[in-house]
Amino acid sequence: MYGFYDPTYLVLIPAILFTMWAQAKLRSSYAKYRTLPNQRRITGAEAARYLLDRNGLSNIRIERVQGVLSDHFDPRNQVIRLSADIHDGTSIASVSVAAHETGHAMQYGTNYAPLRFRNALARPVSVVSMASWPLLLVGIMLIAMGSYDSGNLLFNIGVIAFAAVVLFHGITLPVELDASRRAVKELEATGLIYESEAPAARKMLTAAAMTYVAALATALLQLVRILLIRGDRR
Repeated sequence: MYGFYDPTYLVLIPAILFTMWAQAKLRSSYAKYRTLPNQRRITGAEAARYLLDRNGLSNIRIERVQGVLSDHFDPRNQVIRLSADIHDGTSIASVSVAAHETGHAMQYGTNYAPLRFRNALARPVSVVSMASWPLLLVGIMLIAMGSYDSGNLLFNIGVIAFAAVVLFHGITLPVELDASRRAVKELEATGLIYESEAPAARKMLTAAAMTYVAALATALLQLVRILLIRGDRR
């Protein structure tokens, strides 16, 4: 292609820098707001349980799990899993993250269409994601050996597979933003946080959302890079 140097990697530099910034922003925000106690001194688990019950989701369980910011909602098993610091903590970060995961449960309970679409895509996208790069690489090798028809076919299938990954990231972002919006709205409406604490909760959840923006940007620029490589093929 270009010897041992591939200039298409330069396309990814903005996404790499943005991802580094987003991760650093999340770490710094979490470090700040995990030490800032909420004025009601409720734990993340207590906040999540209250919001679930308030929204008619008493059937959803809450579990304490290991890890840092490993929190997630599992719709198949009807459970919100909260990391120890979020589950037991009484910080702004704890109630914000717990409420965010409750926001996903609320989406599930109201049949929120983007969440249903994302969940439907998750399994097939995980398969095509693993297949995309082998297809692209084998396609390039076949083209290099002169098998243009077979190589281009495999390469194009790989492009389509990777485009599905971009689509998944594209639908994930609004789902995450909506969960955060629901979280802050519910926390304020119920009085679980005071009005003066809402900006801190928003900043914590916005920092988390930036990691999803970075993931989408990376996927988009990676697709652009793939298309640039595709432009060099016969």
